[in-house]
Amino acid sequence: MSLADRLTAAWYQGHPALVLLRPLEWLYRRVVLSKRRAFLAGQGDIYRAAVPVVVVGNVTVGGTGKTPMILWLIEHCRARGLRVGVVSRGYGATPPQLPWRVRAEHAAEQAGDEPLLIVQRTDVPLVIDPQRARAVQTLLEQEALDLILCDDGLQHYRLARDLELVLIDAARGLGNRRCLPAGPLREPAQRLAEVDAVLRNGAAEDDEQGYALQLRPSALVNLRSGERVGLEHFPPGQQVHAVAGIGNPQRFFNTLEALNWRPIAHPFADHASFSPEALQFSPALPLLMTEKDAVKCRAFAAADWWYLAVDAAPSPAFVAWLDTELDRLLAAKR
Repeated sequence: MSLADRLTAAWYQGHPALVLLRPLEWLYRRVVLSKRRAFLAGQGDIYRAAVPVVVVGNVTVGGTGKTPMILWLIEHCRARGLRVGVVSRGYGATPPQLPWRVRAEHAAEQAGDEPLLIVQRTDVPLVIDPQRARAVQTLLEQEALDLILCDDGLQHYRLARDLELVLIDAARGLGNRRCLPAGPLREPAQRLAEVDAVLRNGAAEDDEQGYALQLRPSALVNLRSGERVGLEHFPPGQQVHAVAGIGNPQRFFNTLEALNWRPIAHPFADHASFSPEALQFSPALPLLMTEKDAVKCRAFAAADWWYLAVDAAPSPAFVAWLDTELDRLLAAKR
């Protein structure tokens, strides 16, 4: 188990040694709270776009389902007739310049795995840049848009936002509710009371903590051929090698088990780079991975490598709330 894995386990399962990190946590909290106060006071260089900006982020380190939610938002807004663009930090990307417009034919190393996935799935206009405000400006210079979705960026206070949507893993929650490095929180838990909506990934129904969100497996897609088949392609009890380089790999393995398959788990670090040698496992079995990992492996995929396509399904109450908010924001910007 890596140091990062041990630290994550301590955050969510507890460990007495975490008390040693409290002084660093205190310093971290002072910094983030200072940035938040300055933003609320309108201090500093804050860019406000001419169109509504919706931030989709989290308060915890690690995966919470942001990318599937972004994909759902793109399709939902398009169904309403809206022209949508996306900005992202582009974690791990090495583009020749910044800001950088991501195209479907780009390599994951250049564009970043999550931005490339989003563009390949939806063909949405998407710009990456750690300076989200600059990314938004570039996107609006290139495209006539009605709405900007900011993938992550909840703590990026140089960009004004009209809605903040926060995702939380319902199973893991907020861990020990402490901030980095003594806990998994990017901002204190009280920040949740200030956002516009909380979606709890894996929750069965809405409650006082937030709206329910489910990630539903929809198909298996072959990395080499692009063939899309139903989940019945693998019979119950099928043993597979399961690869996940995401923020919470166990969630992917649990999903495969819930589909009555028998995964041999191969967790990797979030945004991990892959090579053919790293994915050679014994015994010879079909290999399943996430769509986020698949964008980095297509070039050297074997014939029996597949990714599991999943679709976000927020609760009806959230959809009704979002439509009301979008109507309000779009009317205000006219």
